[in-house]
Amino acid sequence: MSWLPADFVHPIRIELGTGHHLRPIRAGDVDLDYPAVMGSRERLWSMFGMPWGWPPADMSYEDDHADLARHEREIESHESFNYAVFDADETALLGCVYVDPPERVGADAEISWWLVDPLVGTEVERHDTIGGACSKESNTLRYGHHTAADHACRENFLYEGAKWGLGARDLVSNLNWFMNVPVEADGSLGIVDGMSAPGKRVAVRAERDVLVVVSNCPQMNNPCNAFDPTPLRMIVTVPGAAEESA
Repeated sequence: MSWLPADFVHPIRIELGTGHHLRPIRAGDVDLDYPAVMGSRERLWSMFGMPWGWPPADMSYEDDHADLARHEREIESHESFNYAVFDADETALLGCVYVDPPERVGADAEISWWLVDPLVGTEVERHDTIGGACSKESNTLRYGHHTAADHACRENFLYEGAKWGLGARDLVSNLNWFMNVPVEADGSLGIVDGMSAPGKRVAVRAERDVLVVVSNCPQMNNPCNAFDPTPLRMIVTVPGAAEESA
């Protein structure tokens, strides 16, 4: 059974709100992709070397071209998706976002990405898709039963979701903005100081009506928010309507 609806149409361009955009990668992008990959190869190998064996130190221009051609075919057949991150004029390829069929029960997809070394730690990067949401259960498992009364993101999601008739079975994989979860050499996940700071922002665009539930992470047992949760501001804009601020 296909992981996508039969009538699914993948987007051909996604604006990021930072002057950058995403576009399905093509074999013809090799002139931009090859220097981007090899210029950040050591860090990319630390991220993807174990699971993917990529990018090898001896990867040639021709190898990269063949790899991009494979991605292009997989995108066309909706087997998986590879979106390249470009500047406004597509004079530079700055990274890639991979969307693959889900491997975990309840997940919609498996998502991973990378950016070139100069953009690491900027507002274009870094965010997390694999760490999940903190919960009372994970808090007590990691930090002891004395944390059972602590607030947690999963409980925030459930509280807000209940207002819309949603329960635990309706929760999908979350995205952790500005959370820094490095994948160590042995495959374990680290939780270290986040990348957030005053003025940091993320701009996203919905292509259809969506319900977005946001938890300003209340975690105080690890350094993901410097042990000091601070306020955040959300601005929602609707085309043709006045700006709403929350």
